[in-house]
Amino acid sequence: MRAVIQRVTEASVVVDGNVVGQLDITPGGHGLVAMIGVTHDDTDADATKLADKIWRLRILDGEATGGSPAEVSAADVDAPILVISQFTLYANTAKGRRPSWNAAAPGAVAEPLVDAVVDALRAAGATVATGRFGAHMSVRLVNDGPVTIIVET
Repeated sequence: MRAVIQRVTEASVVVDGNVVGQLDITPGGHGLVAMIGVTHDDTDADATKLADKIWRLRILDGEATGGSPAEVSAADVDAPILVISQFTLYANTAKGRRPSWNAAAPGAVAEPLVDAVVDALRAAGATVATGRFGAHMSVRLVNDGPVTIIVET
């Protein structure tokens, strides 16, 4: 599994003109947007490992709690997380100008694993909003820093 994680001050996802997921972030606070891609050999164990990494990744600003920047995790400050499925993270651009999506798992494989990441985050205590799997989504966010991290299992 692969995730692109962004530290944000606001984020939402819109499908067909309706907000389907939104982070409720207190003024001066942060949340995370986690765009998640699944490949063919990913498992439930990968989903659990990825969820733990997202929840405990120390990329949030700790100054509000007396620490320094990039010192705390979402788990430390109960920061909300917006999870969005994103098969395009497995694009292969090695040849030509048209990406190949062969490395991305089909929806029947990917959707349950993205759901497993969400379930594992919630089981750990995270407040999680989501996009809608397979839908055309408009993701709106304000990346703070900017901080963008790529995580793979």
